[in-house]
Amino acid sequence: MKSNKNAFIAVVIAVVFIVIIGIGFIIKNQSGGRTTDTMLRHIKVTEKTPVKASVSLDDSSLYDELPEITKYPLSVTGRGDIVIEVMTSPEKAGKDYESWLIDVAEKFNKEGNAIGNGRKVAVSVRSVTSGLAADYIISNKHTPELFTPSNYLWGEYINANGGNVTVLNDRLVGNTAGLLISKGSDYKTYDEIIKAVQEGKINIGYTNPQTSSTGMNLLISILKDGSEDITADAAVDNFKLFQQNIPFVAYNTMQMRDSAQKGTLDGMILEYQTYINEKNVNKLYDFIPFGIRHDNPLYIVNQDERDADTIEACKLFNEYCMNSNSQSIATKYGFNANDDYKSDREIIGAEVNQALSIYKANKDNGQDIIAVFVADCSGSMSGDPINQLKESLSNGAQYINENNMIGLVSYSTNVSIEVPIAKFDLNQRAFFQGGINGLTASGSTASYDAVVVAMDMIRKAKETNPDAKAMIFLLSDGYANEGYGMKDITPALKESEIPVYTISYTSDADTDAMRSLSEINEAATINADSDDIVYKIKSLFNSQM
Repeated sequence: MKSNKNAFIAVVIAVVFIVIIGIGFIIKNQSGGRTTDTMLRHIKVTEKTPVKASVSLDDSSLYDELPEITKYPLSVTGRGDIVIEVMTSPEKAGKDYESWLIDVAEKFNKEGNAIGNGRKVAVSVRSVTSGLAADYIISNKHTPELFTPSNYLWGEYINANGGNVTVLNDRLVGNTAGLLISKGSDYKTYDEIIKAVQEGKINIGYTNPQTSSTGMNLLISILKDGSEDITADAAVDNFKLFQQNIPFVAYNTMQMRDSAQKGTLDGMILEYQTYINEKNVNKLYDFIPFGIRHDNPLYIVNQDERDADTIEACKLFNEYCMNSNSQSIATKYGFNANDDYKSDREIIGAEVNQALSIYKANKDNGQDIIAVFVADCSGSMSGDPINQLKESLSNGAQYINENNMIGLVSYSTNVSIEVPIAKFDLNQRAFFQGGINGLTASGSTASYDAVVVAMDMIRKAKETNPDAKAMIFLLSDGYANEGYGMKDITPALKESEIPVYTISYTSDADTDAMRSLSEINEAATINADSDDIVYKIKSLFNSQM
């Protein structure tokens, strides 16, 4: 009897032991079963001795790196005696519900419209984000006859920075910027939402005000909530209080829209015309208009330099855009709504410049940044991609604030720590440039191994600076074929909460993999070929670093 009892106890213990092991095995598999430390044991890492190189201290401009305008091809090509180019914000010249100006221009061209002396007028349309278009016009690198941004802030900005645009029409199609808040939220108004963010009760995201009309609108609105004088301490403090609780600033509206569809944030900003057309978005969020209206003004560029026929042609197309048929198309695509919403604020160009300076100086709210740049030096990056990678890192370095903590990693088959993390003073910048100069392309592509190494570097750096904001910049063509895969590192990356900004360096890059990696912790992904990657990276550094 006793032996049977002992045998029973032994069986129970064995079963319990097996169950515990089984549960542990399941948990291990569900979590990926790998920590940064365990993965590092299987990664070959070389720590190089940093070498200094000379650095340029010249203050160059983003205008210097503007890509050729052919990077942004015409959506409509006009052919006539007089051809007018309209440079427009993307929501009016894309696909489906974003194709209003394309539809109108094509109809205009087919009808063979002419000015008073019989010369036929045709219209070309080019889609460029409002902030980038403003840079082209200010720099005179490309000056279309007509420019229509999302709101009038960019016209003010151009004229305040040496460009020349004249209002032809203060409203082509009506639109509004809005705060999106999760349906069922306790916060129902703009003021309630902003206060809730400042008190750390909800998380919202917004778009980079240096490139996005909606982001610029929100920035100035928050500053003016503090004081009508946006340079006053009360205005800056109001923005700082808001910014300290912002987990996510999207690189562009497309990234913000993708985040909205996932429903991962309590709120964000978006234009109404996009909101009403994106069913996954308007099912998840309510729309609350804010700031100045986005009525898509139309400007003549360099009017003093245009001949009388060109001016008459511009006016002819403006009249065509305002006819009942063109406006009915706009309404069908979601424009011309919320006409009862008005703003009592007027903003001038000097305030736009001031707001951008305040953003750059205070976007991190005094919080230190720890960042590691991870450079793909595999064989597939040979030639133009590796040269563009090196050029963009070198040129972009001037936009990294010297109080940031910066490191550099390279990888091919194995991983090399080119420059350990340190404060980005002149000494560290010289080491950073030396590391860049030594990059060469060969071997396989261990992208995720390199991300693990960067995560470990940041983890160690945060031991002495736990409140620092961490980020990784992965510069690659995306085709990993060595070492760990994305599924292997995802659990550890999620736990780290480190955003990975990904930048693709070839037109045929594995953009899906790059985007998926960035989405793990809500970061931007840039897919650009060698023609404009330098400009885009400098813009990204300027906004994030």
